[in-house]
Amino acid sequence: MRLVLPGQEVQWNAPGRTFQRHHHLRAYAALLIRGSCHETGDRGRREIVTGDVLLHRPFDGHGDRVGRSGAEFINIPLDCTLDSAFGRVADVDAVIRAFERSFDEGRSLFHEQFGPCEDRSYDWPDMLAAALADGQIKSLSVWSDSHGLHPASVSRGFRLAYGVSPKRFRLEQMAAHAARRIRGSKDSLSEIAMESAFADQAHMTRTLSQLFAISPRGLRRLG
Repeated sequence: MRLVLPGQEVQWNAPGRTFQRHHHLRAYAALLIRGSCHETGDRGRREIVTGDVLLHRPFDGHGDRVGRSGAEFINIPLDCTLDSAFGRVADVDAVIRAFERSFDEGRSLFHEQFGPCEDRSYDWPDMLAAALADGQIKSLSVWSDSHGLHPASVSRGFRLAYGVSPKRFRLEQMAAHAARRIRGSKDSLSEIAMESAFADQAHMTRTLSQLFAISPRGLRRLG
């Protein structure tokens, strides 16, 4: 799974273009300035239009499907992670004009104009994704039964909605949590591995290397 770094430029995506699920090393906001796009991310799914914002934490995974008229974004690196998964700017034209003058001015106005917006799809795949992210599920069969669903149908339906199996999605959440903790604290790697629900430090190291192409010690060196 490839690792994608955010850019500071305007990015145009052709109509119908699909981005398979991938991860980002650093936090950034994607402001849609033209067109439409559907995102399926770690914190839910949403159809977005001009003026909407997609917020990505470090190591978040997501996939995207560009709408019929294409989609043009301004990718904005974030120095701190915003709590929301989705948002909107009050005056997208003013933000665009600010970016045309300078990137720093545009980013400053973006933060002034930004407001969270949690209006998104929330059916059973999204309920399952939230439960997997929080580590609430010990058995997919038990969860399926409690929601009146068949486990095999749940597994297939979740993969169709999110692009990965429930088991894989949970592993990615564990890895993202561990990666953020490694970069944001001085706790021992063994302690972080246990806190992130890995069997041991070696299991965490293998998973991070496979998903993000970087070792825990390499993450520490990133600062």
